[in-house]
Amino acid sequence: MQSSEYIFDRAEFLDQFKKLYGSCDGARLFTSPARINIIGEHIDYNGGKVFPAAIDRYMYFAIRKRNDTKIIYNDLQFDGTFEFDANEDFAYKKENSYANYLNGILSILKRRGCKFPCGFEVLISSTVPPAGGISSSSALECGFAYAVSELFGFEISRKDIALIGQQSEHEFMNVNCGIMDQFIIATAKDKTAELLDCATLDFEYIPLIMGDYRFVVMNTKKKRQLADSKYNERRSECENALAMLKEAALPLSGESFSNTRDLPNLCALTPEQFSATSSCIKDQTILRRARHVVTENERVIKAVAALKAGNLKQLGELLRQSHASLRDDYEVTGIELDALADAANEQEGCIGARMTGAGFGGCAIAIVHKDKIDSFIQNVQSIYTKKIGHEAGFFACSPSDGTAELR
Repeated sequence: MQSSEYIFDRAEFLDQFKKLYGSCDGARLFTSPARINIIGEHIDYNGGKVFPAAIDRYMYFAIRKRNDTKIIYNDLQFDGTFEFDANEDFAYKKENSYANYLNGILSILKRRGCKFPCGFEVLISSTVPPAGGISSSSALECGFAYAVSELFGFEISRKDIALIGQQSEHEFMNVNCGIMDQFIIATAKDKTAELLDCATLDFEYIPLIMGDYRFVVMNTKKKRQLADSKYNERRSECENALAMLKEAALPLSGESFSNTRDLPNLCALTPEQFSATSSCIKDQTILRRARHVVTENERVIKAVAALKAGNLKQLGELLRQSHASLRDDYEVTGIELDALADAANEQEGCIGARMTGAGFGGCAIAIVHKDKIDSFIQNVQSIYTKKIGHEAGFFACSPSDGTAELR
């Protein structure tokens, strides 16, 4: 279950920093976790409730102030050194690769009034699969934002770290993402998941008590980037669905909103209200998108109740339902993710599996009995390789704290 690509060696990391920058004196170390979303997919940008957890796979940052205004980035997983100046106005450039995510954060910090009296140098390493659907980009953004805030004494709150990461995605990276990934990575607590209301940013820590079961992450090893996927298209389709409901101005039964024209987002609808009003959405594709959003929000509520009640089998069944909805109504899975989820759900000891993240490749998760993890991985790997033609990646994981300084 544990391979060398998921092991971090602190001494070796600092030695690499020393080789690049002359010494490691004064360098500070920070970590930023990956995340899984247990359930609640593609509804964070629809005002829904989501249920993510940070996991024990991390990005690592070594950072130190310089005596000049130069900013230098190096990453052990990517070739090349990127150099900038603290006084420049940062702009997105394709050739800057991952440095765009970092410069986007600096751009937002400057706009918020943060001053950089000097430059700094950074080395990054990771045990997070890149573009794998467990939010490597948000781990990069939030970990870097937190490290810079601590280094320069900006005292930015964890909530604002998350909002800065999201703002950078929107305005610098041109990805109209929701808030879930950044929020869980910035605010997570060990041994818990978070029930997050994306409309209000109210959240509750839920003890993640799994007994004899563990989460297993399954990586399709099909890389994709949100900006190059149909992510923004799906968001636009949801906005169209909401506009149709508002324009129809249909009466609603219930305690919250009396008319569809007053809906702030799709997730304000219950499944019953949606069934009663969805006839105004004539486009069948847009109807399916909206149906996924409304039913997925309801599955989140049921999943949290199941976990609180210790009913892991019910949680597993909700994961299966979620994947089916993402496959059929939202159409964001694809052959690789379907192959993993289908194979996983057939295995002894697995009580439920589904894609996690934006889809179009990336990762799936499964809830697997601890005594069956090795056979589960072996069997799913065999089925996946025969169907897809290359191997998947697997690891079991545990909940983790959010981004932090490594003492």
